[in-house]
Amino acid sequence: MSSDALYLHLQSGATTVCRAWTVRRTDGTLLGFTDHDRDLVVDGITCRADTGLTARALQQTTGLSVDNTEAVGALSDGSIREADLLAGRFDAADVRSYLVNWAMPGVWIEQFRGTFGEIVRAGGAFRAELRGLTEALNRPQGFAYQPGCSAVLGDSRCKFQTDTTGYFAENAVEVVDDCRVFDFASFGGFEDRWFEHGRFEVMTGEAAGLVGVVKNDRLTADGRQIELWQSIGAVVLPGDRFRVFAGCSKSAATCRNKFANTLNFRGFPHIPGEDWLASYPVSDRPNTGRARNSAAGS
Repeated sequence: MSSDALYLHLQSGATTVCRAWTVRRTDGTLLGFTDHDRDLVVDGITCRADTGLTARALQQTTGLSVDNTEAVGALSDGSIREADLLAGRFDAADVRSYLVNWAMPGVWIEQFRGTFGEIVRAGGAFRAELRGLTEALNRPQGFAYQPGCSAVLGDSRCKFQTDTTGYFAENAVEVVDDCRVFDFASFGGFEDRWFEHGRFEVMTGEAAGLVGVVKNDRLTADGRQIELWQSIGAVVLPGDRFRVFAGCSKSAATCRNKFANTLNFRGFPHIPGEDWLASYPVSDRPNTGRARNSAAGS
């Protein structure tokens, strides 16, 4: 990259510049695009000319305001497929935009860096919102005081090893409905509801790499049924391998009894609830400040 060389070229009055974009998905897949009429290698990445990806004018400001723009492109089998968009493979993908001297592709400047936001598909094309780096400033910071745990099972705050024997299982899909409900004739060894709130990761097949969250996990007369909150974004077929992890309800009791991880519990289970905050003195019972047992009437 030589920004000085590009600036001198722009000042010449007769320019040979084009735009290029690179997209790095969260699964590591790297794609390159350009609006030039031939492929270019920019920053070591081949940017293809036949993909039809374009971007609207960038709106960038000084300060900490969020810089947003849009990218528009055609869906194709060779670059951006509708199935990948539906599966969420481009969600939060890293995007970079370059201004390039196509006569000397080694001369370029990076004009924009951010991520894909909302993606809309229509008429064989797509429109993707591009969110600048300052978008991260919109994220809530700090922690809230709440009874439930604020950590994610297995993260650096929880510290529980999710690959511990007895807390995950690998199996093959037997019967699947709408890529959301999975029935098994032989899936024992785990208690009823053991996987509720857990992660469901597809390991092989068209949906490999996609993740769902378990809504229900039931032992039935015919075996076991695992239901996800939402359908996996790609086709899941019988025989595809998956891995499912034990679920955590975020309660102190679950942390203690199911995972024996109370020392790392990141909630505040003794905070008074809304009923206590809205209570008022009553003459026919003592007002000790303790939680009232409605069943006992005390």
